[in-house]
Amino acid sequence: MTSFLDPLISFVSSHAWLGYLILFLAALLEAVPVVGSVIPGSTIILALSALVPGGELQLPWVLAAAALGAVLGDGSAYWIGHRRQREILNTWPLANYPRVVAESENFFHRFGTWAVFFARFVPPVRAFVPVTAGALGMAPAKFYAVNIPAILAWAPAHVLPGVLAVSALHEYAGLHYHGHVGKHIWMLTVVAVAIVVGLALWIRRRRNGVTAAKSQA
Repeated sequence: MTSFLDPLISFVSSHAWLGYLILFLAALLEAVPVVGSVIPGSTIILALSALVPGGELQLPWVLAAAALGAVLGDGSAYWIGHRRQREILNTWPLANYPRVVAESENFFHRFGTWAVFFARFVPPVRAFVPVTAGALGMAPAKFYAVNIPAILAWAPAHVLPGVLAVSALHEYAGLHYHGHVGKHIWMLTVVAVAIVVGLALWIRRRRNGVTAAKSQA
């Protein structure tokens, strides 16, 4: 795995613009309905944040790329829902995910306007709440008044943990920035946690699906 990470780190170091583009696209695609439930945007952002302490990427640009991608992704989903109203929730591809659409609607009805804020931190609902907010008639001014502050909190919450963790490994464990060991530890940990959480969610959904099928039988 480290033989893969070293060339990746060196490549991003030499082509920082591509690193920022990847961060932007990860945040953008994660906000797209259906696509966002497949693209591991948060994992990518958390992993690449390890490249800030060593100078491969610059913190302000990392935060800006992630925030801008999230704003455009959420905004696009919202306006699609706003223009097509509830019709969008019953058409392809959303029609193929009735359970998640129902969860996002329940989430929205439960928390009201604040659902837009909380959903930023709750995958996979995050990819469905903006379009649901638009489909249910939430006013644009109200949506952005909650969505933008949520993104401004979400971006640092996904970037700073990696920056602080790698910096601590270098400072207190004596690992050199350019040795990449601290970066390896953080990236591998993020990927491992993402896999475990993904499997746990998949097992939970599978069990819920089996339980629902039995109850309907």
